[in-house]
Amino acid sequence: MSTDPASRSGAVVEIDLAGICANWRQLARRSAPAACAAVVKANAYGLGAAPVSRALAADCRMFFVATLDEGIALREALGTAPEIAVLNGPLPGTAGEFAAQTLIPVLNTPGQIDEWDRDREGPRPGGAILHVDTGMARLGLSAREFAAMLDDPPAIRWRAVMSHLACADTPDHPLNQRQRERFAAIAAQLPGVPASLAASSGIFLAPSYHFDLVRPGAALYGVNPQPGRANPLRQVVRLSAKILQIRQIDRGESVGYGAAHVMAAPGRVAVVPVGYGDGWPRALSQRGCGYLGGARLPLLGRVSMDLVAFDVSAVPEALAHPGAMIELLGPHYGVDEAAADAGTIGYEILCGLGSRYHRVYRDAGEANEPT
Repeated sequence: MSTDPASRSGAVVEIDLAGICANWRQLARRSAPAACAAVVKANAYGLGAAPVSRALAADCRMFFVATLDEGIALREALGTAPEIAVLNGPLPGTAGEFAAQTLIPVLNTPGQIDEWDRDREGPRPGGAILHVDTGMARLGLSAREFAAMLDDPPAIRWRAVMSHLACADTPDHPLNQRQRERFAAIAAQLPGVPASLAASSGIFLAPSYHFDLVRPGAALYGVNPQPGRANPLRQVVRLSAKILQIRQIDRGESVGYGAAHVMAAPGRVAVVPVGYGDGWPRALSQRGCGYLGGARLPLLGRVSMDLVAFDVSAVPEALAHPGAMIELLGPHYGVDEAAADAGTIGYEILCGLGSRYHRVYRDAGEANEPT
């Protein structure tokens, strides 16, 4: 009886750690002399925070996560050396846990600042990051709250001051410039405190957006930071699924739930074990595709919880057989292409990659820099 997890799994996700590291180095070079961190929240956008961060830690010295639990898990994975910042900041009563794990809180509200300033149990070697809103209207101090803080400054060592761009993936949007100007004025009032504004797409706007620290996330994982232009980054994810069954379907017969697809001609249909239970979006029903032997395979009917059907009529039977692998994400059909067909963004495709996939990590030391 086989004990090989790959043979037991109906679908495999391959993550190219070398590609992720190469993307980080490219972004770091583009941002220099600003320092370059890595955002590994949401389990490194679905790809595995521990293995991804361990690979990046050969060069990267600062990481961002979203929650305290993510920070604790990453500290365990990486040890004591790298800086780890938590974007959502401390919930009430958790300041001690931040200090115990040497995590840097991003302080987003006057309440978080007050609690961090009051709760002084234990050392605070990492300081804290101040988040000021400049146009996102999400987390961060408002302009009025920031002015009030300056009038009565807390006794906090600021590791950095940050904000977040709302429209960085739309280079011509006027809010980008307004946010940059607002942030520059804020940073000027905190002399000596490193400033951080740009995430993935912001890095590609202009050097004036880089300040002292950039925080790429999705771009590390191959999502195009410049929609509508050629993607300068390496694709790092391949998703393949095994054919479970080949069906010969007559003209006029339907495929899947709701009889959503009716065969216009006789054909062969391959069924693979991937569905919305694995994070493969139901919105790809009748719109997505797979690839086998270089041929595009239209997705037929609805994406169900566990299964998807593809038209393999144009593929030789010697290639399309039970056990053969159909590429759902990869060189032919990337994250951004799947996202466009699903009416979403590449971030969501990556973050949705489910736990039933067998995961294979390519060693970051096995590949060279892209040419």
